[in-house]
Amino acid sequence: MIRMPRVSAPHPRMNNRRPSKAGPLLAGLMLAIALVPAVASAGELSLTGQGAVRYQPDSATLSFSATAENPDAATASEQVRKQMSAWRKKTAQWRDQLEDYTDASLSLYTRPVPSRDGSSSDHQVAVASQTVSFTLHDLKLLNPLLEQAQALGLEYQLNPRQFFHSNQEALEQQALGKAIDNARAQCAFVASKLGQSCGAVKSMTVNGGYRPVPVMMAEARMTKDAVSSVGPQDIEASVSVTFELD
Repeated sequence: MIRMPRVSAPHPRMNNRRPSKAGPLLAGLMLAIALVPAVASAGELSLTGQGAVRYQPDSATLSFSATAENPDAATASEQVRKQMSAWRKKTAQWRDQLEDYTDASLSLYTRPVPSRDGSSSDHQVAVASQTVSFTLHDLKLLNPLLEQAQALGLEYQLNPRQFFHSNQEALEQQALGKAIDNARAQCAFVASKLGQSCGAVKSMTVNGGYRPVPVMMAEARMTKDAVSSVGPQDIEASVSVTFELD
């Protein structure tokens, strides 16, 4: 004889208990909360737009220095004074075209002169110097001015960063406008691939504009050569933008 396991009948009160709605409601709420960040991120697009404007420099900032050394300070100062006087005379015909022209006052100091064997020495020499600086908006005068500086023994250096455009601010705004247009075009392309449209701008950061170093065909540096031509420069700007996707 096989005995079947005894099954207890459910308590009548247990059959009357209504199923709780807290479980499904809580699960739905948690699911909704979990979906919120995904929906927000899916409705935004962050990207970087870039723009550039190429131009030919039409201006330059220049400076030339007269320097003389002599054991006698008065003699060194007089040598510099003569150099500067000759410079003013040789460049008088272009003086009205040299903007922000300034002749710095004469500076005078002494420096020790080491002995021949390299040991310290009490002997000193006076060093006199004076610098002239200005802005040139007509680069046709660049080589004539360099020739006069070379003939008078004035010291100078040229580097590409000294050359710029007289309407630099307008060029920077053009580059910035191109960067914004580029960002908008990228947004429209990506949105179209997602079956959406590019909406309003939520945030934007302007990263600024700058001039990369240009290429000079010939530089008047230590070789005292004339500048044959000044290469073009680029002003570049970039923006970081977050768009809404509709």
